[in-house]
Amino acid sequence: MLSALSDASLVQMAAEIDAAFSKGAKVHLCRPFGDVAGGQGLVDTALGPLWTSFPDVERRVDISIRGEDALGQDWVGEAGQYAGHFAHSFLDIPSTGRLAFVRFHEFFRLEAGEVVEMQMIWDLPDLMMQAGVWPMGPALGRTGLVPGPMTQDGLRQSGDGAHALRVVGDMLDRLHLSPQGEGAMDLPRAWHPRCSWYGPGGIGTTRGLRGFRQHHQIPFLDAMPDRRGLVDQGHFFAQGDYVGFTAWPGMEMTLSGGGWLGLPPTGAEITMRSLDFWRVEGDLIRENWVTVDLLHVWDQLGVDVLARMRQLL
Repeated sequence: MLSALSDASLVQMAAEIDAAFSKGAKVHLCRPFGDVAGGQGLVDTALGPLWTSFPDVERRVDISIRGEDALGQDWVGEAGQYAGHFAHSFLDIPSTGRLAFVRFHEFFRLEAGEVVEMQMIWDLPDLMMQAGVWPMGPALGRTGLVPGPMTQDGLRQSGDGAHALRVVGDMLDRLHLSPQGEGAMDLPRAWHPRCSWYGPGGIGTTRGLRGFRQHHQIPFLDAMPDRRGLVDQGHFFAQGDYVGFTAWPGMEMTLSGGGWLGLPPTGAEITMRSLDFWRVEGDLIRENWVTVDLLHVWDQLGVDVLARMRQLL
């Protein structure tokens, strides 16, 4: 199915999805799509409209890994971009009439050769930025097309990934030891000094430990020092030098401070959905791809980003 979607018509795409998904598959999609049932729900809600807006769409994959989580469940995770001629508006995001990209992270759980669960986050803020209609504050990091692995091996992984999984797991075990500030997570123990953290549109990409701290970590922790990763409720799987993690949601916190995304300290309790890939080099994390359902974050605070975008049109 995933191979076929790299170059498929709307009819072919729908047929491939229908053949690969179990009838009762649980499909969890980022805002504004929500949860739907089975492959037909995925096509009707998200993929069909995308194929209509991008008539020549290609699904370009930078990372593809497969492995078992701690429960013995079989997962496939892929990261890349849907690319094509943005010919017609999508979710009221105006067409550019030019090549555009929709960054994706998509995770699939398999049983008996069928997809029984899917989790998907598309970087819709970045698409709004490409169309010049992003209605919220600027990102602190670099925005724009996110690159694939510097090693160009994201589609050629093999092995159980046990070492990479230990490196990432040890880093996340320190998540709660130092709640905020410069020393949070003791980054030099796990991260390469030239690491790249590829965040979503609205946050942006950061470079090196200093860039990660200045452009994401410190504002994030200052605003939500009580954040708690729901690692025990998530799913880790690995292959070769790559690790994937999914939870829905993956974190909970209180917005008690200001400074992150320009949000005020409302005191609201929120959750956060993210789908992550790490590439480990030796004993250190060199690259980390992160998508966050930011529209869901704003929605929990009473802000409909797409509605605000429509006010610009």
